[in-house]
Amino acid sequence: MPGKSLDIEALKAFSPLNGLKAENLRALSEKTSVQEIPGGRFLFRKGDTDRRTIYLVSGEVELRDGDRLLSVIEGGTPDARSPLSPGLPRRASARARSRVEFVAIDSDLLDVMLTWDQTGTYEVSELRAGNLPESDDWMTTLLQTKAFHRIPAANIQAIFMRMQQVNFKAGDVVIKQGDEGDYFYVITDGRCAVTRETPLNKEGIKLADLGPGDTFGEEALISHAKRNATVTMVSDGSLMRLGQEDFNTLMNEPMLQWVDFEQASRIVASGGQWIDVRLPSEFESFHQEGAINIPLYFIRLKLKTLDPAKPYVVCCDTGRRSSAAAYILSERGFDAHVLRGGLTMADIESR
Repeated sequence: MPGKSLDIEALKAFSPLNGLKAENLRALSEKTSVQEIPGGRFLFRKGDTDRRTIYLVSGEVELRDGDRLLSVIEGGTPDARSPLSPGLPRRASARARSRVEFVAIDSDLLDVMLTWDQTGTYEVSELRAGNLPESDDWMTTLLQTKAFHRIPAANIQAIFMRMQQVNFKAGDVVIKQGDEGDYFYVITDGRCAVTRETPLNKEGIKLADLGPGDTFGEEALISHAKRNATVTMVSDGSLMRLGQEDFNTLMNEPMLQWVDFEQASRIVASGGQWIDVRLPSEFESFHQEGAINIPLYFIRLKLKTLDPAKPYVVCCDTGRRSSAAAYILSERGFDAHVLRGGLTMADIESR
C-alpha cells in the first residue's frame, strides 16, 4: 500500500538532501513516500546490496551485527539526519525497535541529482551563453531517467555543451523511418509522435507520444542501422540534438582512469592523495583515512591548492560525482583517477 508523501521541508531534514536545489527536492518528493513497519521487523539485513538510501523519519531502529547491538537511532535526532548504514553491502542489520516510519530513495537517482546540483551552476551559466533554452526542467527530467544513470557524470557537461537547439513546426518530420542515423534528440518543448510503417499499414502504427525530457534516435546510432521509426512533431516545439560522433564518444566511450580499491591504495601509498568530493556532512559520517574533502561544487575553486605533480584518487560514495570531478581535473592537466564503484563498494577500515 502506498505511503504518505513527504514534503520538501521534511526532506531538508536529511543529509545530503538538504544540499539539493528546490526543483530537485520537489522532483524527489514526488517520487518519495513514507513507509511504515511494526516493531521487530527488519528494514534491511547485513550483507544486503539493494541500492536504496534509507532515512528514519520516526520511531527507533537498532543497528546490529548479529547478536551485537551497535547503536540505536531515533527519528528526529541528529543521528537520523544521515542514511542508515549507507555502505554496500550493508555492514549492519537495521531492526525496528518500535513502529517506525522511513523513506527509501533510489540511490542512483539521488546520486544523479547530487551530481547535477553540484555541477549545474557552472553548466547552466556556461550553456545559457550558448544555445540552451531558458527552462532547464527538461534537464532534470532527463537526468532522472534510468538511461542517464548509466552515463558517467564526467561526460554530462560536455554532452550539454555540444548539443544544438533546433526548432520545428507542428507536422514537421524530425526523423524518417529508413534514413541513416545522424543525431540523438532530447525534447525540450512541445510533443512528438513516434510511428512505424509496416507492410500492412503504410500510414504507420503509432508507437508512442513523447514530451519534454524524452529522448529518441539512439538506437540507430548505437547499432549503426537505419532509423526504425518516424518521429513527427505534434505541436510546435524545440529539440536539443547531439551528433553521432559526440554521442558515441561521450555516451558510449568513457575516457576516465578508473581504478579499483587495491589499485587506488597503491597510488596513494606511492605518493598520491585521496580527494573525497562528497558534501562535508557525508565526509564526516565516514571517509577514507588521509583523504582531503573538496566538495564537487568547490573543485574549480580549489584547483590552485592542488599539486600538478601529484596523482590523485577521487572518490565519492558511488563514483558518479568523483568522475565529474576527475573530468574537471583531467581537463586541466592533473593526473586524476576515479575509484570504481565508490566508497560504498570499498572495504573502508576507518569507519
